[in-house]
Formats: sequence, C-alpha cells, structure tokens
Amino acid sequence: MRNEMSLTFSAISENESFARVTVAAFVAQLDPTLDELTEIKTVVSEAVTNCIIHGYENSGIGKVTINTSLDDAIVTVTIHDDGVGIKDVEQAKQPLFTTKPELERSGMGFTIMENFMDHVTIETKEGKGTTIIMTKEIARNRAICK
Repeated sequence: MRNEMSLTFSAISENESFARVTVAAFVAQLDPTLDELTEIKTVVSEAVTNCIIHGYENSGIGKVTINTSLDDAIVTVTIHDDGVGIKDVEQAKQPLFTTKPELERSGMGFTIMENFMDHVTIETKEGKGTTIIMTKEIARNRAICK
C-alpha cells in the first residue's frame, strides 16, 4: 500500500529540524531500525540545508517542499526549491566542494546523501531550482539487520 505526505515551509534554517523530525515521524510507521531512521533524518537535514543556504542563498525568501512516499518497504523523499539551481552538479557532488566556504560549510552534503540512501537523483536548472529525489529500502526482517 502506498502512503504519501507533503510539507511546504519557509526556507529558513529554523525549519530544518522541523522537516527532519516530520519526515522521521512519517517513516517510523515502517518500523525502521534506529540506524535507518537516523540516516533518513540526516539526509533530509542535508538536503533542506542545501535548499536554504545554496538554493535561496540564505535569504529567508522562498519555500522548500518535501514529498515523502512509502511504497511497501521503499521510502522516497523528494526535496525541492525554486532557488538559483546548481551550476555544475558533478562538481557539487565532489566531497569537500562548497560554494560557501565563508560559512564554514563542509561540502559533504551530497556525499552523505549518496552514502545513506540507496539511490539519489539531482534535477536542477540554473535560475529555476533543484529537486533531489532519494530512495531507501527499509529492512523488514530484523534478523538480517543484526
């Protein structure tokens, strides 16, 4: 059975934890392991922070939209902004690359997303925004997880 939720909020850093906890609460109905839930919370945090800091350049203007679906054991999280877009996705995906070194950004956001999720797709257009689609299968058999 498919279950879905959508959330749209102002692109301000105070809403990052709200987004992370909301997605985690929704995913919890699949009974993920603590590690799985932590990984999903982390990637939501990274993607939302990218929207706020990079997409909207920390202006406080704009909205971030999260769509999350549960399809059997598959979690799909889609995070979208209508910000500036990414000039060079391959460069942005490189570990330690950041366009905001003055903000002490680590440049590990996409690396973390790719390591914690089964699949990550980045769709972007300069001046139009970015959409990140991430999927993860939640283990159903606890014996396999241990």
